[in-house]
Amino acid sequence: MLQQIREKLTGWVALAVLGTIGLSFVFVGGANFTSIGSSYAAKVDGVDIGINQFETAYRNQLQDNPQYAALPDEFRLQLRTNILEQLVQQRVIDNYLEEAGFKTTDKQLTDIVHRYPEFQVDGRFDRDTYERMLLIEGMTPTQFEITQKLSMRRTQLQRAIRGSSVVPPSSYRRFLNLAFENRVVTTATISAESVVSGINVTDEMVTAYYDENSSFFDLPETADIEYVEILRDSVVSGVSITEQQLQEYYELNQDRFQQDEQRQARHILILFDDDESGSEAVANEMLTRIRSGESFELLAGQYSKDGGTSANGGDLGAKTRAQLPDALGEAVFSMNEGDVQGPVKGDFGFHIVRLDRIADSGPLPYAQVRASLLTEMQEEAAEGLFLAQERSLSDALFDAADIRALADAIGAEVQSVAGFARDSVAPFDGNQRAIDAIFDDPTVLSGAQLSEVIELDANRTVVFGVAKHNEAMRDTLENVRDQVIAAITVDQSEDLMASRAQQMLAAINAGEEFVAAAEAVGAVAAAPVIMTRNAEGADQSLAVAVYTSLKPTQGNPTLSSTRNDAGGYTVFSLDAVIPGQPQNIPLADRDAGRNQLVDQFGVGDFVAFVQALRADAEVIVNEDALAAQDLFQ
Repeated sequence: MLQQIREKLTGWVALAVLGTIGLSFVFVGGANFTSIGSSYAAKVDGVDIGINQFETAYRNQLQDNPQYAALPDEFRLQLRTNILEQLVQQRVIDNYLEEAGFKTTDKQLTDIVHRYPEFQVDGRFDRDTYERMLLIEGMTPTQFEITQKLSMRRTQLQRAIRGSSVVPPSSYRRFLNLAFENRVVTTATISAESVVSGINVTDEMVTAYYDENSSFFDLPETADIEYVEILRDSVVSGVSITEQQLQEYYELNQDRFQQDEQRQARHILILFDDDESGSEAVANEMLTRIRSGESFELLAGQYSKDGGTSANGGDLGAKTRAQLPDALGEAVFSMNEGDVQGPVKGDFGFHIVRLDRIADSGPLPYAQVRASLLTEMQEEAAEGLFLAQERSLSDALFDAADIRALADAIGAEVQSVAGFARDSVAPFDGNQRAIDAIFDDPTVLSGAQLSEVIELDANRTVVFGVAKHNEAMRDTLENVRDQVIAAITVDQSEDLMASRAQQMLAAINAGEEFVAAAEAVGAVAAAPVIMTRNAEGADQSLAVAVYTSLKPTQGNPTLSSTRNDAGGYTVFSLDAVIPGQPQNIPLADRDAGRNQLVDQFGVGDFVAFVQALRADAEVIVNEDALAAQDLFQ
């Protein structure tokens, strides 16, 4: 949830830019390395990037991209290097923002936070929802708001640089002339079907191709395996907990389910805006009116700027001390029921506070903790049963003559997989322990004995047996003959089409007409067409070849050939180039295009700016922290 909020706050362009330049700086110089034991992953102009921050970013990458966990060590080191470089660049930007004095007001922050739908109920900001969502993410409101201020400042910088980008009118006209340039092209197509008659595949060719390309037809080492497994999920599903057992467990463990003292208060929030003294005066006026007998609830509804509580008379709900911001929490938890205090200076403005109710600390109600108690008891019972089944499996393995005897001893089923290879994913999700257990022990691979008890992970335990081992070998010519013939046919077809294209070009250069030269090689000529750069449905290979060809000179078309998208060859004559005509483009489209081009230039300016900051920064990298690849494996 917080990642989505960060993306929405900073914008996709910002994230894309930082991600791109993060990779581009991987091998840039200017960083010193140290292997002395340190608590930082890197230092940027004396400011630490903590190891916890770095490892958290790395762990998040692994969680978001599980396939990275299977990468070889050298690739994982590259991934860690990229992530640390992105953090370095982020730190470089933040250091610049501090020095340049970029500011974010409390009102800007409040407006941003209140607009997030994740924190809203029925379209309005709801503080309970806000605090609950942050609690799920392990953050306090203060921590979250600090990160948002940082992100907003970074966005300010990016917008300032991108907004200063300029595309001169003359440059934009040249761009439009090129972007909307048309080219007149005559084409002739040589298809694979047109050269079929020239293809001849002999037995000698088949044998020679098979011998010369033997690695194409290698069969991997495989094993036909049988296995018995124990799954924790199956054990959990069989656990039954009665209501009486839950009640008794609750009575025995009440001390574990204590709730802190809660206080229910109401507040009126007067934002600082740009006049803190004026805001304080308004807050004092509110306090005077309340003490004079006016309704706190009505005043909150009319004047409070906390959109999440004003509609409810300023009701903050029942909160623990940890759930309230510092200043407001100190006030609420120092009051007696019915007291009114203020103005209390908070992060965003001044609060007028009334304490309505105090709920003493004590055990949480049974109904509130029942679901977690049930899960806990089921998991505890399942853990014991699962360990008992693992012991039974281990004991039975000692006496079992084969995999079926083992299965019978513990009441399990024998499962089998034919043709299991080292790179097989199913049915063990590519687990390396399973692969090693099957292929690395010669006595297991030969079928002479069963494997040891293998814990693939915390929830799955397996014993393997190999019914048949198939050595890596070359497939027979009889089995792959059709593949070989198909490969030779493609090669000959390619050579014949390329040869005919060259014949046609030579004939045209010798003075023959385009259509006649096409007919002579069995190509299908088409009438001249006007080609645009990005015509929908056009042959992209041909379009690239045409638009990268030299412009024709007076009376001398540019001739060439290219592979086409259909698998054949196209011979083409570039007869004329028609410049784009910007005046024929609707003004609104021209303006939109220019804005888009300006924005693209602005992104480039921002990248260059960050590169310059990075080049001037003193960066010290803790090599030990970078190389610690197994921390979250």
